[in-house]
Amino acid sequence: LPACELHRLGEIADLVASVRFSRVEKEKLALALKNEGYIPKLLQLFQVCENVKNTEGLHLLFDIVRGILYLDEAILFEVMFSDECILDVVGCLEYDPCLTQPGLHREFLTKITKLQEVIPVKDPVLRQKICQTSGAQYIQDIILPNPSSSEEGVLSTLTFFISSSKKEILCELQKDEEFLHEVFAQLTNEATASEQRCELMKFFKKFCAFFLMSSERRDEFLQTLAKLGILPTLEMLMGMDDQQVRSSATDILSYLVEFGPVMVQEFVMQEARQNENDTQLIIEVIKQITCSPDPEFGGNNQLMDILRALIDPEKILVTASHLELFEFLDIFYDRYIHVLTAPLLADTSEEWYEIATECIDTTLFIFFLQLKALIFLVDNYQTAEILASVLELLSFCVEQHKYHMKIYIFKKDLLRRTLPLMKSKHKFLALCSLRFMRKIVGMKDELYNRYITLGNLFEPVVNAVLDNGNRYNLIRSALMELFEFIQREDIQFLIAHIVENFSDALESVKYIQFQELKTKYEQEKDQQKQKMN
Repeated sequence: LPACELHRLGEIADLVASVRFSRVEKEKLALALKNEGYIPKLLQLFQVCENVKNTEGLHLLFDIVRGILYLDEAILFEVMFSDECILDVVGCLEYDPCLTQPGLHREFLTKITKLQEVIPVKDPVLRQKICQTSGAQYIQDIILPNPSSSEEGVLSTLTFFISSSKKEILCELQKDEEFLHEVFAQLTNEATASEQRCELMKFFKKFCAFFLMSSERRDEFLQTLAKLGILPTLEMLMGMDDQQVRSSATDILSYLVEFGPVMVQEFVMQEARQNENDTQLIIEVIKQITCSPDPEFGGNNQLMDILRALIDPEKILVTASHLELFEFLDIFYDRYIHVLTAPLLADTSEEWYEIATECIDTTLFIFFLQLKALIFLVDNYQTAEILASVLELLSFCVEQHKYHMKIYIFKKDLLRRTLPLMKSKHKFLALCSLRFMRKIVGMKDELYNRYITLGNLFEPVVNAVLDNGNRYNLIRSALMELFEFIQREDIQFLIAHIVENFSDALESVKYIQFQELKTKYEQEKDQQKQKMN
């Protein structure tokens, strides 16, 4: 290496630039820089140049330091990102020859930005590691230019250095039992300021995501969370007013449902058996679905996935017997389902009084009053989104909870309550209502068919056919598929009902293929006559 002197900076810059395209030469240069303690010497020259305002020298040092970073060697990163060197490294990178004025990266790192310590870290070595990693991340994200498509992977070692440093930090934090206890204590403490709790939740969400998405430590981490009472804590946090806290709690619950479903399912089953009040995890999830201020962006799809997982018989049977499953569904339809269907049953005050009186918990009673006020607003988009989410979940229940859902539909006359939504100005909601009908018809259950015919519940469907006219849209496709299914599966009970009651209305609608239904009906009639004879 050339002697580290001011008048030889140009020579050093040329040397660093010359090895750019050779992996072997890069490794040789990196080793020489490390062995000779060259980087601290360069940074001393930087201080001299900055003091005397040697612009040419500062520009050369920018090229040299950036070139050393692009060597992408881990042995150099430990030196460059150390407490002694990092600010001078950042200082060198402020003097980009392409800029008319130097950058202000050091000022930003030391004065403007401060690492937020949501929980005090007592270990000095760990604190140093956190500061080092933060500085390295800043250099990679802010100072160094984004690589072009041809340069992707150029700084792969730097990326790995940062990610492995983060992993090391998080693993050390996990080992510290006091640290996690303090996190949970502050999250559940009513005295914790809302802003602090929000920041703490952001950290804890990333903390959980790291370990749950890593198969190596997942089981151990899940056991630690279970001991600390993660699910009761999330239940409490999801009931808070702060939208960001609720959102982070939902994200963490989603991770647990995906990576630790057994733990969540056991907790829900245990809560269902032991708790008779209405402040349970499953209730909190349903409340978030039915009372979201902005369903489209409030995580409704995520919440629906969580609820589906919690009430999916296949997933329940992983940890429970068939008898326990049946017991859980009994409890769900006795205590929980009325919270989910409340928006659909909001059309009569008697029904609301009946639902409200089923609630033991005062907060849930207040929730129903708030929900009633929301539902009785005009047919707005927010309400339509909530009702669509509820209908999607009820369609899932029709298929998965055959016995319990059938009884509930008959008891509450639920299909009759949902079919008027086919007249909604929001077509996605009209389609959800029609899909709910289609799901029930698809069960090919005699009791369902009798319920539909005795209640004349095909009338709203026929009205939808007439209202849609000759328009080509999803409503038309869904209606066409429903009638084709009835004809294809030869559901005579429904065919007879449609032909006998709606012949005049459907005769002229070509896409329904009413003649095929009529033919099926007449063939069945002839067969019945022959049997009678």
